[in-house]
Amino acid sequence: MDNQKAMDQLTLDEAKSEIGPLRDQLTKWGREYYEQDNPSVEDYVYDRQYQRLVQIERRFPELITPGSPTQRVGGQTATQLQKVRHDIPMLSMGDVFSVDELDDFNERQQDLLPEHKQLEYNLELKIDGLSLSLVYENGRLVQGSTRGNGTIGEDVTANVMTIKDVPHKLKEPLSIEFRGECYMPKDAFVKLNQQREADGQPIFANPRNAAAGSLRQLNPAVTKQRQLATFMYYIPEYQKLGLKTQAEALDKMRDLGFNVNPSNRVISNKADLAQYIEEYTEKRDQLPYGIDGIVEKVNDLDTQIWLGNTVKVPRWEIAYKFPPEEQATVMHDIEWTVGRTGNVTPTAVMDPVKLAGTTVSRASLHNPDYLQAKDIRLGDTVMLHKAGDIIPEISRVIIAKRPADSEPYKIPTHCPVCGSELVHLDGEVALRCVNPMCPAQIKEGLAHFASRNAMDIGGLGPKIIQQLWDKKLVRDFADLYRLNEDQLLTLDKFGPKSADNLLTAIDNSRHNSVERLLFGLGIRHVGAKVARLIAEHFGSLDAIMAANEDEIAAVATVGPTIGQSVATYFDNSQVKSLIDELKAVGVNMDYLGSSTNNASENSEWNGRRVVLTGKLAQMTRSKAQEWLENHGATVTGSVSKQTDLLIAGEKAGSKLQKAQTLGVPVWNEERFRRAMKEEQ
Repeated sequence: MDNQKAMDQLTLDEAKSEIGPLRDQLTKWGREYYEQDNPSVEDYVYDRQYQRLVQIERRFPELITPGSPTQRVGGQTATQLQKVRHDIPMLSMGDVFSVDELDDFNERQQDLLPEHKQLEYNLELKIDGLSLSLVYENGRLVQGSTRGNGTIGEDVTANVMTIKDVPHKLKEPLSIEFRGECYMPKDAFVKLNQQREADGQPIFANPRNAAAGSLRQLNPAVTKQRQLATFMYYIPEYQKLGLKTQAEALDKMRDLGFNVNPSNRVISNKADLAQYIEEYTEKRDQLPYGIDGIVEKVNDLDTQIWLGNTVKVPRWEIAYKFPPEEQATVMHDIEWTVGRTGNVTPTAVMDPVKLAGTTVSRASLHNPDYLQAKDIRLGDTVMLHKAGDIIPEISRVIIAKRPADSEPYKIPTHCPVCGSELVHLDGEVALRCVNPMCPAQIKEGLAHFASRNAMDIGGLGPKIIQQLWDKKLVRDFADLYRLNEDQLLTLDKFGPKSADNLLTAIDNSRHNSVERLLFGLGIRHVGAKVARLIAEHFGSLDAIMAANEDEIAAVATVGPTIGQSVATYFDNSQVKSLIDELKAVGVNMDYLGSSTNNASENSEWNGRRVVLTGKLAQMTRSKAQEWLENHGATVTGSVSKQTDLLIAGEKAGSKLQKAQTLGVPVWNEERFRRAMKEEQ
């Protein structure tokens, strides 16, 4: 499709020959995007071919068919979820790709109206997510659904209930529908893909597809872990609320308790429109969420109704799509690195190029399947972009510039660090080194073992671990507890005080409750919360090691995947030897926390939502969180109207300011410690 004929030279017969394969390709890409949440091409590639189809059908309207992608909204609904019929169709939105096209669109709109009426527009950011409908009855959320094909969507009510910024109850007892966008913040997207890569799962191509895959889960617990968020922007039956403009509708939704993007702006001339586009073209990389354009809406709501819709899109709104930012560069090498779980990841090393405000010379190739699917070879000229404006990624190879002596890249068969044979575990796309004594895995594992949510050994970071490793002072977790002052004083920039502080932190970690050790061991699929559930259920590491996978899987919310992972880990003879070593150096093996199921109903903490911020002087934040959760509280990472209490240490920042703005009670550390004593 790269050598398409100019539209004004295209004959009817040529159009007939081109349009079939073009529709088939767009249908395939659309199915990957809307239904499988796994696109094989970038958005701009789809948009370019879609516009080609639009132009052909505009030039030869006799070729339009009801099944054409230009006549369909979104994709088909997944069969696993219950169906929802939208009383008012959820339409797609038209696109333009230049300011000139946007001006032409506006002129066509103006021509449809009486001469005396001058249009005013509300500009909003085009959030890179998926459309969401929320229905309330008497002020209570009763249904959440996706757009689907515009008429039939999917019921995702249970999943929507887990999204923190979606109000379950409005500030007014309204029975009405609201629409908006569900998205995944950039930080959450990066963390999710890092975790999926470590677990050997395929990564999400961009935040939009990550959000779609997360919202359409059959298990709401998975959705909750994905940290989704929303921006609401549309009220189909605005008349019920006496609203006159789109700007008023946004203010009303904000007043009702919805999360509404604050960047909207009302404009009435070309200069202001161009300025807004320029402003957010520059700002987009700094935003904590992805945007792929600007949405322009006629501000007057009655005029929106008057302008109406086509079969697929409203005539009163249009999306200006940002042009793709890509750079060509040359591949020189592929480096393979070994992670904590043995995942061996390829990274492309290229000529440095400027991309989205930063200089980029490296890009993850994720896994062998990804590398081979794109047929990336050494010496190739490749196009580089940032997936979701975040992660450098190779979009395609420029085959025309491939060297004549190019050969397919050979995937390594042995670990680049320890030389062990690499394997594909069942159901994984990752290539793994399964040698538990691989030096690369041990070093990564030591950093995880010492981390705040694991053994919480303050001051033991990656640089110190590297020095300990290089000096052969540490080769496994147990070796940390054999360190002495003389050994630490041989490290760079280590004096008696820093050595004493580190030894104290290591010694204190011996007395942690066993769930911290269980998490710190780095067992695949075992996070901090799962480790706590397992430790609480079995009571000791010996009991966990003696349990079979079915017994572990039977623990509430754990399941067979984690059960198998834990049982397999402890069945390894080298792991058993490591545990014996940890026992020998005095590391606690018992669960010391109180049962979360037995949190006193009379406790003031039971069921409360608490946020910790700032530096605590007399305890670590992880210890504070552990105490709160032991007493029935839920500790969250962000302040909202649902937060019951903020505990603020030194240098508390934006969370403290937000809590004060929302009227959330704030305690200092001393007040919190008094409450802890009162609870004893």
